Amino acid sequence: MMTALKSRILPIITNEITIAWIGLYCLAVVMGYGRFLFTATLPDIMIQLSLSTAIAGWLASVNYVGYFIGALIAMFVPQRLTWQMLMLWTIVSVFTTMLLVVPEMSLNLWYVIRLLAGIASGVAMILSSSLVIQSFSNERRSVLSALHYAGIGVGISLSAVLTWWLLLLGYHFDIIWLVAGVSSLPLLWLLYGIRLINADTNTTASGETRLANSSSNAAHRSIRQTYINFKRSLYEAVTGHTKAIMLLSASYVLAGFGYITSATFLPVMAAQRLTTQSYAGLLIWLLVGIFAMLSNPLWGALAKRIGETKTLMGLTLLQAFGMLLPLWSKGAFGLYANAVILGLTFVGMVSMTLNIIKNINPAYSNLLIGLATLAYALGQFIGPLVTVALAGQDDNFNAGLLVAAIGLLVGLFLIALFRRQRNSYS
Repeated sequence: MMTALKSRILPIITNEITIAWIGLYCLAVVMGYGRFLFTATLPDIMIQLSLSTAIAGWLASVNYVGYFIGALIAMFVPQRLTWQMLMLWTIVSVFTTMLLVVPEMSLNLWYVIRLLAGIASGVAMILSSSLVIQSFSNERRSVLSALHYAGIGVGISLSAVLTWWLLLLGYHFDIIWLVAGVSSLPLLWLLYGIRLINADTNTTASGETRLANSSSNAAHRSIRQTYINFKRSLYEAVTGHTKAIMLLSASYVLAGFGYITSATFLPVMAAQRLTTQSYAGLLIWLLVGIFAMLSNPLWGALAKRIGETKTLMGLTLLQAFGMLLPLWSKGAFGLYANAVILGLTFVGMVSMTLNIIKNINPAYSNLLIGLATLAYALGQFIGPLVTVALAGQDDNFNAGLLVAAIGLLVGLFLIALFRRQRNSYS
């Protein structure tokens, strides 16, 4: 009777398109709000709290450290606990978003909150993708996966629109974060429906997760045994592919390093340069989100024609060019063009890299995706710190943009070496 009552109150979701939309909503919350709402609200945060660029950079980097930790946690989550851990960290994401409404918090609490928000983003990004994508049929997986990953661009766009709207109404970052958190609450109800459909269909794990789940229950309870199993899986995943994985992972560190200067400080740069345009930073950030939504379908179609590795190389070169535009054009054009190129490239680079690395050894795809995500998070952590150090007392971001472009070009060279090493994956 209790089960029947739950079925009437909570959704039992069986439609693949509906599941994809819920996945989109989840990424919009944990990534768009949990990570990138900080970028949209950063100029107001710096004014209201009298923060220096250095402190803003550390707050950004702490969040990316959290993302690194979250990706690491996700790698150790057994398949049978995917939904429970996703729910836990989605709740953390929503809660930490709403916590920023608390007035006069100490800077140390800000660091803790942004760290937890980063961990939640890392765990929920990986586990939501696993839970959602495994629900798709093979025939529709490509299209529906693109819809799911569009949630990152949707979240960025929503963060810009929400910030713009509430600033116009005279509110500040605290109310913006509160509204974002409240608007995220329905996600928790919807995620329960995904849990029911996955439980009903008895979806099985794949690759290394199946191997881990075939161990005894005692092994799940033993931290030492889990660690031993992980080392064994890692060894089996990279054996025979070490050089290719190292090259691609190193390029992915530089991809994370390269894009994050704009992804963190673009609205701040707009506020500095376009002083006569009050909300130019938010319009620019909105462009990033809109073009991020277009990224996967566009580059996915190109990858089918020329291959994923060649497409990734083109995206990396294009993003490096975009980083240089604000140096060549000091006015609005350089910043707007940078925003368009950033939106078009960074989500595509993520999806291409993850698709390539998982196909190196498909039996261990989840593990390889986790390793790549750790590499990307490492680059994102380093990026804001380098940018802030180069900005100096004048808060000039030009040197940071130049170093980001150089990093991306080095990454392009590494991808070319990877392609030469593993030509069958291009």
